[in-house]
Amino acid sequence: MSKPAAGPLVPHVVVVGAGFAGLQAARALAGEAVRITVVDRRNHHLFQPLLYQVATAALDPSDIAFPIRAVFRGQRNVQQVLMAAVEDVDLEHRSLKLDDGSDLAFDKLILATGATHSYFGHDDWREHAPGLKTVEDALDIRSRVLGAFEAAERHPETAAEQLTFVVVGAGPTGVELAGALVEIARFALSKDYDRIDPSHARVLLVEHADRVLPPYPEELSASARRQLESLGVEVRTSNAVAAVDGGGVALADGTRVPSRTVLWAAGVQASPLAKALGVELDRSGRVPVAADLSVPGHADVFVVGDLAAAKSADTGRSVPGVAPAAMQGGRHAARQIVRDLQGRPREPFRYRDKGSLATIGWARAVADFGRFRFGGFPAWAAWMLIHVAFLIGVRNRLFVLLSWAWSYLTFRRGARLITGPSAAGRVAAAGREAAAARPAVTAGPRA
Repeated sequence: MSKPAAGPLVPHVVVVGAGFAGLQAARALAGEAVRITVVDRRNHHLFQPLLYQVATAALDPSDIAFPIRAVFRGQRNVQQVLMAAVEDVDLEHRSLKLDDGSDLAFDKLILATGATHSYFGHDDWREHAPGLKTVEDALDIRSRVLGAFEAAERHPETAAEQLTFVVVGAGPTGVELAGALVEIARFALSKDYDRIDPSHARVLLVEHADRVLPPYPEELSASARRQLESLGVEVRTSNAVAAVDGGGVALADGTRVPSRTVLWAAGVQASPLAKALGVELDRSGRVPVAADLSVPGHADVFVVGDLAAAKSADTGRSVPGVAPAAMQGGRHAARQIVRDLQGRPREPFRYRDKGSLATIGWARAVADFGRFRFGGFPAWAAWMLIHVAFLIGVRNRLFVLLSWAWSYLTFRRGARLITGPSAAGRVAAAGREAAAARPAVTAGPRA
C-alpha cells in the first residue's frame, strides 16, 4: 500500500545517513506532522558493533544488516527512501546535491553520515591495512585472513609470515579483532589443514598509548590485557606504527614485523560530507555544534553521531563516538524539530552514559557500568545479551543467537567463505614470492 501524500505546508525533514543516529532520528518523528526523506548510500542499516564477527567468519553480513526500506515500511510519514550519496550541501538555499546531479530541498536537515578510517596522513597505508566500517570492509578482511591460511598451506615455507596477523589500535574494535583471530587459529581451523598447524599463528596487537582500551578505567584495561595475553595475543603498548607496506609493519621502536595481514583499528575521522557545510571543523573533521546539536547560524540543520563534535550540557564533557551516544543524539535532534513545530523552546543535549562493554573472545570481556566494573564471563554474557537486544528484526536476533550457540559449543565458524577476485590472487602471489626466494637448482646428468 502506498503512503499518503503530505500537504504542501507539512515540513520536509531530510535525514542523511541511516546508521544508529539517523535511524533513531527518523523513528522518533513517527506520527509527527512532517514528511521524511531518508538518504543513504547503501540500502541497509548496519549493526557495526558486530561487524568484526563478519570479518572473522562468525556471522554472515545478513545477520547484522537490515534493509532500510523494511525498517520504515510501517512509518507513514517516511515518504521516500533514497539510495544515494550527498555530494554537497547548500545551507543558504536549503538544498542537497545528490550523486546523480539532482537537488533535494529540505526544511529541516539531520546529517548523520558517521565516520571513516583515519590513517593520520598516511593514506597509502590503506591498501595494506584495511579498516572495518562497512560490510565490504568485513568481507575483504575475512578473505585476507582465511586466504592467509590457504597461502600457508599451499606454501608452508611462507607460513611464519603468512600466519602473523598485526592489529593496529587497541580500542574496542582492535581488541575484539585480535581475540577473534586467535580463536579462529586455535579452535575453528586447528584441524582443517594437512601441512601447517594453524594454532601456531601469531597475533600482534599494537597500541601507541600505554594501555589497551585507553578510554576505559585502568583496572579494566589491565583486565583486558590479561585476558588477551591468556588467549595468546601479543600486546605491545606505548609503541606506534611508523610504516605499513605489503610485507608488514615497522614500529616506532625500530622493530620490523613481517606480516601479510595487517588490520587497521587505530583511528577514525568524520565523513567527508562535513566539509560541504563550509564551517570550521575540529582536528578529526567533525562539526562543532551548538548545545541543541544544530549548526551554529543554521538552526534548521542538525549534525548528530560521529559527525558531530558535541558536548553534554550537564557535564561539559565531549560526547564519545559510540553507538549509544549516536542514538541519543538522533532522538534529541528529532525532539527539537517537534518542539519547533509546537512553538516551544529547544533543549540542550545531555548525554547519558549507560556504560561500556568490550569483548575479547568467548567468555572474555570487560564491562564498565559506573560503580559496577567487572570482566570475564559475566561481562561477556552482558555484552552478548545487550548486543542481541539492539539488533533490528526477530530473524537477525534468532540467527545471531543460534550462530553464537553453535560456535560456543563446537568452536566452529560457519561463515568461512573466501570471496572476491583478490583472494585467489594473494594466494598465488605468495607462491610466486616463495618460488623467487628459493635458490635455483641445476639439474644434474641423468643416470
